[in-house]
Amino acid sequence: MHALYRGRRFRNSLAMILSVVAAAIGLGWLVLILAVLVFKGVSGLNLAVFTEMTPPPGSAGGLLNAIVGSLILTGLAILMGTPIGIFAGTYMAEYGRDSKLTTVVRFINDILLSAPSIVIGLFVYETMVLAMGNFSGIAGAVALAIIVIPVVVRTTEDMLLLVPNTLREAASALGAPRWHVISHVAYKAAKTGMITGVLLAIARISGETAPLLFTALNNQFWSVDLLAPMPSLPVVIFQFALSPYEDWQQLAWTGALLITITVLALSIIARALSARKMET
Repeated sequence: MHALYRGRRFRNSLAMILSVVAAAIGLGWLVLILAVLVFKGVSGLNLAVFTEMTPPPGSAGGLLNAIVGSLILTGLAILMGTPIGIFAGTYMAEYGRDSKLTTVVRFINDILLSAPSIVIGLFVYETMVLAMGNFSGIAGAVALAIIVIPVVVRTTEDMLLLVPNTLREAASALGAPRWHVISHVAYKAAKTGMITGVLLAIARISGETAPLLFTALNNQFWSVDLLAPMPSLPVVIFQFALSPYEDWQQLAWTGALLITITVLALSIIARALSARKMET
């Protein structure tokens, strides 16, 4: 019996040590990546990055057109993808909770959630870019919106399912129609979680490069024309990082640092909102 106890204690200690070592290895690589990113990126961070256009090789410049392009593409993608995701998640949680259609939609949504973004880029390239005859900002926004939808669908459904049915029953007992119960009771109770889902979706598409290479492509100059190629920060980072020019490589490091800070800030806000939801 004593030997059995010692054996279990040994295996438990071994499992704990292996777990700690694995966590330390993962955390160590993350810290190393962030340290290199900060070291390389901070040196190029100055006012010109936010006020000047992407330069030709050997010239001074910044990332203004790429930053504005990324903001436009991300904003349009959120505007297009969020309503679709919320309505789909609402149907799955409120109207068709046990229906076969919900099961099918949930299965397809899970596949879309894990689909490589380059596949989505190729899909939009075939359906929009070839049909329009040129790369465009609107095609890039559509590609990003397709990535947004499954994230919002999943969080909306999960958050609405957490809302107690007693709240819906109490509102229905007062004579409120179902759409009123959903929009004024269920949405209000799940609001924090749903906002968290949208923030996570923004964080997800902020650094996407592959779908934009096949849709919005890039633009060396200032452009807010949605029907023309549009610059974006991830694509500029990709192209500048592969170039042999040191000034372009420096801008790529600085751009990567800006995206990392943005994603980190969004993740912190999302977790803060989730923690607040758990407390309430």
